Amino acid sequence: MFIAILIYKKPLSEVDKYLQAHRDYLAEHYADGVFIASGPQNPRIGGVIMIKATDREAVNAIISQDPFNINGIAGYQIVEFTPTMFCDESLQTLL
Repeated sequence: MFIAILIYKKPLSEVDKYLQAHRDYLAEHYADGVFIASGPQNPRIGGVIMIKATDREAVNAIISQDPFNINGIAGYQIVEFTPTMFCDESLQTLL
């Protein structure tokens, strides 16, 4: 499991120009079961995406498709972790 922490490198006026394309990208990866959760940081300095992937290479390939990445809108910090506790046991199936 991975968490991508996005930090905007451009003003929000630039971010907003690519927001719909970014949301379309998110929807595509939710549909294929790769994205688990996502949303903006508060304050709005970037976002967070929880990703189900086999390895860092797979995550890098996915992130390379993000319009925010392609257009230099955001930088990405990727954190890999192994979930061991869950609020609901059904979440273990996400692994």
